[in-house]
Amino acid sequence: MSALAQTGAGAAAGAEGFLTRYAGLRGRLPGDGAARDAAAEAFRAQGLPTRRDEAWKYTDLRPVAALAFHEPLLAADADPHLPHATGARIVFVDGRFREDLSLLPEGVAFGPFGHAARFDALARPDVHPLVALNTMLAEDGATLSVPEGVDAGIVELVSIGADGARIAAAFHPRHAIRLARGAKLTLLETSLGGGVYLHNPVISAAVAEDATLAHVRLQNEAPGAFHLATIYADVAEGGSYDGFTLNLGARLCRTEIHARLRGPRAEAHLNAAQVLRGQQHGDVTTVVAHDAPNCASRQTVKNVLDGRARGVFQGRIEVAQVAQKTDGYQMNQALLLSPDAEVDSKPELRIFADDVKCSHGATVGALDPDQLFYLRTRGVPEIEARAMLVRAFLDEALTLVSHPAARAALDGALSRWWEQETA
Repeated sequence: MSALAQTGAGAAAGAEGFLTRYAGLRGRLPGDGAARDAAAEAFRAQGLPTRRDEAWKYTDLRPVAALAFHEPLLAADADPHLPHATGARIVFVDGRFREDLSLLPEGVAFGPFGHAARFDALARPDVHPLVALNTMLAEDGATLSVPEGVDAGIVELVSIGADGARIAAAFHPRHAIRLARGAKLTLLETSLGGGVYLHNPVISAAVAEDATLAHVRLQNEAPGAFHLATIYADVAEGGSYDGFTLNLGARLCRTEIHARLRGPRAEAHLNAAQVLRGQQHGDVTTVVAHDAPNCASRQTVKNVLDGRARGVFQGRIEVAQVAQKTDGYQMNQALLLSPDAEVDSKPELRIFADDVKCSHGATVGALDPDQLFYLRTRGVPEIEARAMLVRAFLDEALTLVSHPAARAALDGALSRWWEQETA
């Protein structure tokens, strides 16, 4: 059997396990059963993505397909270690809302997904298999709505995989963020845990006219975990979606973002950094659709890779014929700390307008030996010198996070990562 055929067979086997689980839970899942059934049929037809799918050419889900994931055990008695709170906090343990660990935000309408279980129109289970899987099995999540003109400050959304030490659990939270006209929100999303588990969240963000959503994501899952996130951002006239993802944890992670600029002067910033080691695999995939004139998008993705780690960036900018005066930019840079590390870069431009400014670039390199020598000659130990150069490389991306508490959370996580790297 060829490698591609084996990939397909493994994905089919993995898909069957999820479908069997859905059949057993179908009568107990909240919300629109018709939408779930349609998603199940789509997932049955598509299966888990394989490397034969162009969008998944560089990321192999056979390790996910090979495991038998189960519904998480009830974790009501779990008392997970939480990072220091920066303000309002909404906590999910094994995909289930934990009110006892949460501090609900003021000025923001919050409701657990399980209470209403409505599936928004932004997500596309018909074309994205992992979204179909989420729609099929979602049990909980956060629904946040910020009223017109309100600056809601910062809200933390924390997901903890706590049950993975006992069983290989899978959870599929469904989050929806809504900002009314002129509203503002900084959402700090943190994912962490222990053991082996699959975290497959879907997040839909609707940003109305002149509203601003800063979405900062810290993915620091357990070393044996799988993190497969799909994010949809729909931005109206004059609105802004400012996203930043820091991938540190998980055996395999993929952040897939679909941003649509549907009103004039809308903006989307889809920035990220991946700092990986060992045999970790990190994938950042973005699609920005410019559907209106005078819109701008920016993407800066940096990779620091050690050991046999592999980083992937796939970024596509789509410019509709009506979207004149589009300004789109992509940059992917990689710093390889090991000769065995690997990076794959695939930028794309699909332009159907004639008055646009779109560009992309990519660089790959190692630590500069002259810079290391310079620091060493001034008494800086080699480990500290390497850390200084790596941090300087990352700082350009991290400075794009403007909220001080969110930036501090990323800085702290990076410091702990480097302490483990040099221990």
